[in-house]
Amino acid sequence: MKRLSCFAFAIVAAIASTLATGQAFPGKPIHIVVPSAPGDGSDLMARAIGQKLTEAWGQPVIVDNRPGAGGRIGSEVAAKAAPDGYTWIMANAGSHGINAAVYQNLPFDVEKDFAPITQIMRSPNVLIVSPSLKVNTVQEFIALLKKNPGKYSYGSGGNGTSAHMSAELFKMMAGVDITHVPYKGATPALTDLIAGQIAMFLGNLPPAIPFIKNGQVKALAVTSLKRSPELPNVPTLDESGLKGFETIAWFGLLAPAGTPKEIIDKVRNEVVRIVAMPDIRERIAALGGEPVANRPEEFAAIIHGDVAKWKKVAAVAHVKVD
Repeated sequence: MKRLSCFAFAIVAAIASTLATGQAFPGKPIHIVVPSAPGDGSDLMARAIGQKLTEAWGQPVIVDNRPGAGGRIGSEVAAKAAPDGYTWIMANAGSHGINAAVYQNLPFDVEKDFAPITQIMRSPNVLIVSPSLKVNTVQEFIALLKKNPGKYSYGSGGNGTSAHMSAELFKMMAGVDITHVPYKGATPALTDLIAGQIAMFLGNLPPAIPFIKNGQVKALAVTSLKRSPELPNVPTLDESGLKGFETIAWFGLLAPAGTPKEIIDKVRNEVVRIVAMPDIRERIAALGGEPVANRPEEFAAIIHGDVAKWKKVAAVAHVKVD
């Protein structure tokens, strides 16, 4: 009996050890919080990755859309979730980069309250102008703005958005005066750009590609340090004289801080395998991006760099969102 009791104790200890180290993970449904509405890039990426994880692990991966307040609502939900590996967030450059710079009272810290898993994809923004402008290069556009300070305007999807902050960085580095017109989303801004009501839009590549390819707008430059495969004939802003200019849109998975490393590693390894699949790479390309699947510490460094960059821009441009 004594031997049997010792044996039973050993089995219980082994099971407890297995659970503690995360080897039994996942044992129930997983939730991916998306801090935006259904149908945008982060939502589409979360659903694509989630479907593959469901197939691999046999547990449902549920996409939980929590739009609003520039990503703050969804981010707060994820930050305050239990750090047990069953809640993640499909974060983006706005929710975990720009927001830390422009919002004064965030109820969480984008660096301290999250554990990076992996960045999944990245894509450049694109500087597009109204076809009515008689400019075909960035330098011609800068010259036009310098001759007419304050005359022209640019649009964005709202105060503190990626398009707003990218354009403010352009203003700083080019030394030009161009007026910001915030819209309720990128679509109405693009509509007014096509109509010639505003001069410039410096926003995410995917929604702009159709208008570029059918000639409704002019693409002067992309904001990555290398050209986009989607627009191989469009130079970068770095090539166009604004040395070092780089703004990148990205999507990536994070968990609440305190999530066990064993679980982070297991999730990351599976996502790396998924991102290498041809159909997932095609989806990423369709969003105008390139796959990443980096290590948690590399992803953490990117978030840290984004926060520092946008804090500088926000300070110079006096951008504050309450």
